[in-house]
Amino acid sequence: MVIGAAVSDRLSLQLTLVLFLSVVVVTLFTALLTAPQRDEISEFYLGNRTMSPLRNGLAMCGDYLSAATLLGSTGLVALTGYDGLLYLCGTAVAWMMVLLLIAEPLRNTGKFTLGDTLALRVPRMQRPVRLALAVCTLAITTLYLVAQLVGSVALLTQFTGEPSATTRTLCVVVIGTVVIVYAAIGGMPGATFIQVVKAVMLISGVTVTAVMVLHRFDWNIDALLTAAADNSGSGTRFLEPGLRYGASTNSKLDFFSLQLAIVLGLAALPHVMMRLLAPKEVGVLRTSVVWGMGLVSLVCLAAGILGLGATAVVGRDTIADTDRKGDAAVLLLAHDLGGAVLTALLSCLAFVTLLAVAAGLTLAAATSLAHDLYGEVIRKGRATQTEEVAVARLAAAVIGILGMLLALISWGANTATLAFLAFAIAASAILPTLVYTLFWRRFTAQGALLSLCGGLLCSVALVVFSPVVSSTPTSFYPSADFAWFPLQNPGIVSIPAGFLLGWLGSVLSRPETPEIYEDFEVRTLVGVD
Repeated sequence: MVIGAAVSDRLSLQLTLVLFLSVVVVTLFTALLTAPQRDEISEFYLGNRTMSPLRNGLAMCGDYLSAATLLGSTGLVALTGYDGLLYLCGTAVAWMMVLLLIAEPLRNTGKFTLGDTLALRVPRMQRPVRLALAVCTLAITTLYLVAQLVGSVALLTQFTGEPSATTRTLCVVVIGTVVIVYAAIGGMPGATFIQVVKAVMLISGVTVTAVMVLHRFDWNIDALLTAAADNSGSGTRFLEPGLRYGASTNSKLDFFSLQLAIVLGLAALPHVMMRLLAPKEVGVLRTSVVWGMGLVSLVCLAAGILGLGATAVVGRDTIADTDRKGDAAVLLLAHDLGGAVLTALLSCLAFVTLLAVAAGLTLAAATSLAHDLYGEVIRKGRATQTEEVAVARLAAAVIGILGMLLALISWGANTATLAFLAFAIAASAILPTLVYTLFWRRFTAQGALLSLCGGLLCSVALVVFSPVVSSTPTSFYPSADFAWFPLQNPGIVSIPAGFLLGWLGSVLSRPETPEIYEDFEVRTLVGVD
């Protein structure tokens, strides 16, 4: 779909491309300057842990917030009102799980990856556990990376209409190549810089636009809500629960399942966990997470205002006619408020957001493959730092190319579905393993393997046999019908299954020696430098 004559004109597209290329050139140059000068894994993986709380908090915000927040979430609010706002609340609340439960003990283990943390708990079988963890990490990051690359083409579609095969390929290859350069050459310092730039741009962009919306309605929230309800086509039901997720019991369960995956999955996303390991001191970590939580909440609040403003100013019917998913809502609103210039600014912001999240994902996957799989499983800890960093750079290139190929093959896939599946796998496989590792004395290697493999397989299997893949007009295979699982989001089943399998594997196997957990517990409480 094309947004319309005004939004899709050459001026908006040209301005977007000029702004995007300018940001890319500046950030690439800076990433090269800040790239690790020596082949040391601490510098490549964690940037020597020298970041300030504000900088690390901005990077956390940048790692977590994708273009789905700017485009998808505002569109969901614009189309569904209250239900969309409730979805945004889950995005903000997810950080409480990180702050209160995961951040400090994970950082106190003083390691590079979650695989290192698991190795302290299950030293006898650390290599099989690292291998299973690397597979889960690769699955999560690849799904999320493909969602970002497909999203870049979908964003381009808002200007050009249905792109040709050549245009799609060019867009994905350009974005993917830049991502590889950020991750392979810049390492954690380079990825941090682009995340900070992206976070500052995102926070500034959505805040300024939200202020413009409020100014349009004379800072009267009631007037904004009334106008949104009037232009929604649903009247006051737009401001009440149930417009999208309350039509049936299945839709309510689907929404609960989605929120469960978002709230619990954040703490287990590989690129977010890397960011939690980066601070050198506990005080820096605490302040960083508070900054991250506050900034994410600010963006979610602004996104809610933008969604309501889009419905109030543009109208729900216009948004739905332009893009049935609502992704065009914020761009339609921007054109009404600030013309081609504001539209180009927000479009550039969306492209940079895609780029930054993809870079963080690629670095996280490369780190897991190089450190856990190559360094500890294949080389059994005998790899030199230079060798491991070289493998990490090569892995970043391979993962980036794999992501590009999958994005081109899966063109037309729902990006939100790919992202939500990544969250579900993280919450079902990695989170139970992480929680048991940190807090359960009886946890064993067999429990970790069963939790990781079982959570991954359960999540994927439930999606394969759900309406996402078959039985509905919006499925991957609409003409087929083998969907026996009624929900689109597997979290409500797969997350408890992951915890259950981890418990079952542990109680049915021989426990580790008590000294292992005691030493580990002291480490998580006191930390190491």
